[in-house]
Amino acid sequence: MVYFVGAGSGAPDLITVRGARLLNQADQIIYAGSLVNPELLDYKKESAVVYDSAKMTLEEVVEKIQEAESTGKMTVRLHTGDPCVYGAIREQMDELDKLNISYKVCPGVSSFCGAASALNLEYTLPGVSQSVIITRMAGRTPVPERESIASFAAHHATMVIFLSTGMLKKLSEELIKGGYEADTPAAIVYKATWPDEKRVVCTVATLAEAAERENIKKTALIIVGDVTAQAGYERSRLYAPEFTTEFRQGTDGFVYE
Repeated sequence: MVYFVGAGSGAPDLITVRGARLLNQADQIIYAGSLVNPELLDYKKESAVVYDSAKMTLEEVVEKIQEAESTGKMTVRLHTGDPCVYGAIREQMDELDKLNISYKVCPGVSSFCGAASALNLEYTLPGVSQSVIITRMAGRTPVPERESIASFAAHHATMVIFLSTGMLKKLSEELIKGGYEADTPAAIVYKATWPDEKRVVCTVATLAEAAERENIKKTALIIVGDVTAQAGYERSRLYAPEFTTEFRQGTDGFVYE
């Protein structure tokens, strides 16, 4: 069996209980060494064999999995954050399907959740934004034209932008081109939940300047939108005294059926 396990956003105690248990049971661990906190390997058993996928191709990863499967051993494929976000897991699963190798996924805490916790931020403030767009700038890996930064910016929703720290000047231009005002609140979170985490609050126009000042060049998330200012929101209706729910009668006279 192969388990795709989300390592969490950085701090070793943010892996799930299930993920830690699977790490401890694994005979072989293939982990994203360029992104995953190596302290997570402390969960492994002494006999486990470890490979760093940062130095491997897809074919080499699959070969190691095949070798383990041929001797009845269990593999954990340890991905940063949650595997479903920029984890390149579909291509691995397709190769395993061809080989009739079974696999399961164990979710993890995505770095976009870690970044929100670093800022004490709620992405979905009533009256400000009720949608979160997770995306990235086009670079060596292309992005469909219909998913351009500018086209998403037109919605004025909360945006969480991955894998774009090296293109912040262009990112600012695209955000403004799409409709964000230059002074729209923004934030940069470097290595969310790691010991050397950095949090920088700025504006859409000053993203590049803020990153340069803090010497942030990679491994950071960009958060854009009015929720970053954490102001001007409406109170949640769910907890308002006049709001009736299935569990509590409010003063609005509504009869829940």
